[in-house]
Amino acid sequence: QVQLVESGGGLVQAGDSLTLSCAASGRTFSNYQMAWFRQAPGKEREFVAAIRRSSFSNYADFVKGRFTISGDNAKNTVYLQMNSLKPEDTAVYYCAASTMIRVVLAAANAYDYWGQGTQVTVSS
Repeated sequence: QVQLVESGGGLVQAGDSLTLSCAASGRTFSNYQMAWFRQAPGKEREFVAAIRRSSFSNYADFVKGRFTISGDNAKNTVYLQMNSLKPEDTAVYYCAASTMIRVVLAAANAYDYWGQGTQVTVSS
């Protein structure tokens, strides 16, 4: 069992940066594949980025070069550094964890644990 708590969301302007944090409790997050998803109003939840074994990362095409996922084993925390934010990045961002770590998981139903979400709003 693992509990996930996101933080760091907020209202920013286009071109700004923001860092989201996901604190994991219960078990060491390095035992999980950790991911960020997002969901905009009226849209399905979509994959943003994932990290496995604390170092292997994968990204959705629409965030490559702008977002960076990373983890801090000592703090049991995963981060999503978001640069050059665009209005279309506006969404609720969710942290997720899966016990499957051998392959990249981009489907939301592959993840076992979810945080409550944090709102990111990017104004133009």
